[in-house]
Amino acid sequence: MAKKNEAEVEEKKPGFNAKEFFEEVKDELNKVVWPSRQQLISESAAVILMVAMSAIIIYLVDKLFKFAAFQVFQ
Repeated sequence: MAKKNEAEVEEKKPGFNAKEFFEEVKDELNKVVWPSRQQLISESAAVILMVAMSAIIIYLVDKLFKFAAFQVFQ
């Protein structure tokens, strides 16, 4: 394994460097593949539909257990 010479190794100062942080954030945001408006709308609708269906199922199971408990403990 070859060692890097001192010129290739960049020394980092300890602590927070705000300028470097925001430059790196900008670089990372440029790599993001943003969804189209249509894709965003369709995927948001799918999430809302799944959440609503989950809530309905939980509600119905809760009602079933409430009914069963009422029958057993009455």
